[in-house]
Amino acid sequence: MDSSLHEVWQAAAGSPFLPTIGKNTQFLVAFILLLIGISLTGVFALTETQSIFKAVATSTRPLYQLLKCINFTPRVHVQITQQGIRFAADHARVMQGVSFLDSALFQTYSVNLPVSDDGEANEPVNFQIPLASLLEVLQIFGAVDVAARAQKADADPYRSNLRNYRPDAFSNQTLGLAGTCTLLYAEEGDSFKVTIEESGVKTTAALTTYVPEIPEEIPFDRNDMAFKIIMPSRSLLDSFAEISPTAPTKLVITTSKSAPFLTLAGLGDLGSSAVDFARGREIMETFSIQERWSQSFKFDFIKNSTEAMRIASKVSLRGDRQGVLNLQLMVVTEGDKQCFLDFRFVPFVQYEDDEEGDGAGGQGEGGDLEMSD
Repeated sequence: MDSSLHEVWQAAAGSPFLPTIGKNTQFLVAFILLLIGISLTGVFALTETQSIFKAVATSTRPLYQLLKCINFTPRVHVQITQQGIRFAADHARVMQGVSFLDSALFQTYSVNLPVSDDGEANEPVNFQIPLASLLEVLQIFGAVDVAARAQKADADPYRSNLRNYRPDAFSNQTLGLAGTCTLLYAEEGDSFKVTIEESGVKTTAALTTYVPEIPEEIPFDRNDMAFKIIMPSRSLLDSFAEISPTAPTKLVITTSKSAPFLTLAGLGDLGSSAVDFARGREIMETFSIQERWSQSFKFDFIKNSTEAMRIASKVSLRGDRQGVLNLQLMVVTEGDKQCFLDFRFVPFVQYEDDEEGDGAGGQGEGGDLEMSD
């Protein structure tokens, strides 16, 4: 064996192993490969950060609650801005609801809007998504469904106002289960991705986006208002609960400088009922009447805003002289953050006679949803 091993060594000496990369150049090649790896990592990271929109929220609960309030149309119009993301629902231009999710509602919020043709300003991104699908995704891990809880309480014959809004002992809020929700819109025409991670489980859903059909806003003249009233939303919600049993088809809202200052009257085939509001600081925080104002609206349309009244702390009722009703509701979410919901309604007589208003209102951004005295 020794002689055989010696012969192998001698044969190997005649054909030495030569590496593909020489010994003197191995360090240079390794350094170049390292630079290439760092460059590729930077390119991928840059591509990720340059998505049009990406936001991360620590909980899906406030997002679900605010979007549930405008769930009366199959699709909603989405507009992404630097200040926040705006969801708008429109029903035949006789009822409109807007839920504005301010950027402060998210833990991180980044927007890279495309530059306009003149190269001076960034254009907001617009598209449409199915709202029902988005709500299903947001509650996939058991987010608190305020509407379901309230509906269950309404069926309880022994319910009370206090019990009607009592949280479930096994809800996520009570148990302290935290989660994260990531919203991503990479580029125009791409799907709207929602990634939810809770208790170690991660789910990503891609919602199809549609060509934006920006609805014309119901015109509301802020400079020609007939009245403005700010009151607790619970008081207004209770008044609708009193009127609902008569199955009204119309809701007549009347404001006056003298008593009764505010009257809500429901008219239907089964009869009529009315609720009068006295003027008092504990009932009406702000009361400003320019002239007597009385308009009728379809009750089912107004009823669509009651879900917002359930979660809001204050509501601002405003009516202009052309008869349009505007409801602004202030919702205090987790962390004492204020969010606003906006509803506009066309008087019943106007759309009954196929009349349409002229002009358009403002852009409806976060600044338009501020309550002020």
